[in-house]
Amino acid sequence: MARLNGAGNPFDDVLGKVTLLVNVASKCGLTPQYTAMQQLHTDLSAKGFSVLGVPCNQFLGQEPGNAQEIQEFCSTTYGVDFPLSEKVDVNGDARHALYESLVASPDAEGYTGDIRWNFEKFLIGRDGAVVARFGPQVTPDAPEVLAAIELALG
Repeated sequence: MARLNGAGNPFDDVLGKVTLLVNVASKCGLTPQYTAMQQLHTDLSAKGFSVLGVPCNQFLGQEPGNAQEIQEFCSTTYGVDFPLSEKVDVNGDARHALYESLVASPDAEGYTGDIRWNFEKFLIGRDGAVVARFGPQVTPDAPEVLAAIELALG
């Protein structure tokens, strides 16, 4: 997986950090979650936390842009400065290898399996293990997400 701008690996940016990994899209009803994602990144980066956005166009074609268009939209509309990866598939035969392992992680209700929609979230610990999974409707600043982040940060 490459960074959205094609330069290097986005995991270099989050290595050893608690990371909220989110499949993102620019034209989704949940796109305003970028605001809370950026706020978390800003507020907690000094404690060893990062957000990593993973653009995906598999849900009703809601991330149709190329890398430059996605980057421009995110930075201009939401002030995003957290890392973004290249656009990948999160489900199906072309699912990125990262998501092959992530989808085995259960959410609070015990759901495992395919990514359900844009903005599904995985909290990754400093050691690279999945700490928690949150569905698309769970906002990045929801109490359960904040509690899990604080616990993972120690």
